[in-house]
Amino acid sequence: MDNKTMMQYFEWYLPDNGLLWRKIINNAQGLKDAGINMIWLPPSYKGASGKSSVGYDVYDTYDLGEFDQKGSVSTKYGTRQDYLQAVKTLKENNIQVITDIVLNHMMGADACEQVTVTEDDSSNRERCISDSFEISAWTKFDFPGRNGKYSKKVWDASNFSGTDWDNDSKRNGIFLFEGKNWNKETDQENVNYDYLMGADLDTDNKDTVKAVTDWGKWYYDTVEMDGLRLDAVKHISFDFYKNWLKNIRQHAGKELFAVGEYWAREVDKMTHYLDVVDNSMSLFDVTLHYSFLRAATSNGNFDMSTLFADSLVKARPDNAVTFVDNHDTQPGQALYSFIPEWFKTSAYALILLHKDGIPCIFYGDYYGIVHDHVKPVEGLRKLIKIREKYAYGEQIDYFDNCNQVGFTRLGDEEHPNSGLALIVTDETAGTKRMKVGKQFSGKNFYDALGHINSPVTIDEEGFGEFMVIDGSVSVWLVEEAYDEMFLYE
Repeated sequence: MDNKTMMQYFEWYLPDNGLLWRKIINNAQGLKDAGINMIWLPPSYKGASGKSSVGYDVYDTYDLGEFDQKGSVSTKYGTRQDYLQAVKTLKENNIQVITDIVLNHMMGADACEQVTVTEDDSSNRERCISDSFEISAWTKFDFPGRNGKYSKKVWDASNFSGTDWDNDSKRNGIFLFEGKNWNKETDQENVNYDYLMGADLDTDNKDTVKAVTDWGKWYYDTVEMDGLRLDAVKHISFDFYKNWLKNIRQHAGKELFAVGEYWAREVDKMTHYLDVVDNSMSLFDVTLHYSFLRAATSNGNFDMSTLFADSLVKARPDNAVTFVDNHDTQPGQALYSFIPEWFKTSAYALILLHKDGIPCIFYGDYYGIVHDHVKPVEGLRKLIKIREKYAYGEQIDYFDNCNQVGFTRLGDEEHPNSGLALIVTDETAGTKRMKVGKQFSGKNFYDALGHINSPVTIDEEGFGEFMVIDGSVSVWLVEEAYDEMFLYE
């Protein structure tokens, strides 16, 4: 069975030219040839900021770039026609399509309503700090530009639990609507982190749940995606997506892949969430991302032997999507924690060549980020191809040193010349005796990343003395595989 490799096909500062879907149509074959077999697409529906919307300020989920709403017909990424063609082209190239689903909040309402509320403490959402009073809330969604096509559902205050803006007094706050409650099973940051932004969906309201379930079925029938990326799952009742996914999967008649974004530095929070949702989805391995950040910013004082210790991929290998960076961690964004350039290749080697987890490559690392003068990650395309061709078989870990660590893959019969040795350091150069298997006895291994020119000869027990230079990573392949790699450059 071939390895899965996902790519997040957007970054925050893409131009507002409506051309991303067309770029995907033109590049689908090249992405497949590069070794990508899953693509996570950005939110495809109209946001409150129209053509400049990245997609998380959700306005109308039925408008896939078809209606003149919020100042444009097209979304930031293109028209409905281009979007559906992009999906079709990816699938024709045997690339699974993962669509971004944002159901926690809505923004850009068409009108305000007078709503009775109480105000909660922003750092303790279970503590009320006011008596009841009225605000003018942006909660009326009529979608006049769509005029009832696909769905006649309109939204009003009854569909929401709260908001953060009073249009009368022109001030921010955490406003809980009268007769409503924050969901009790959400992340415990701010005591209760149900409320995130915009008009917060009331998932205790049966009409709300029916509306988003009806939309999910319509969306599947329209797009026929292969999987779902679920936004901000820690801000919505933990049982919501378990039930919603069950309904959409039953409608689709297949087990759609799903990965949720649960942003937490503690792996226990993510494993608890997975338990509650009966392991019905994967989660992004946020804890591993922060381990990479610590390794890259500790001046060689990070204990590399602990790199995977508290990761989701170690705790729940079948439910982990590993990543290095994404649209939220890139420069200028709310969760800015961009991995420094010098460690980027090392981090990607560690997730792409590891036996567990589905690695997700960031668009900004693959193509670069023009907005911030960020260059494509050195060696990334080669690592993706190494994963596709050679990262197979049993893994043996050598996380036994505070600076130089590594692992080997022993290969399998299904993939010719498969097997490899990876060694990485956050500080000084070093060597590590590692086993690649007796089938390679007498063979020479070469550093596919080109940091070291001299070969390593495998002894009769299947071991080699593999090397790495200061602050770097080396990936060692048998000579036949190393020679074959030049065909892909």
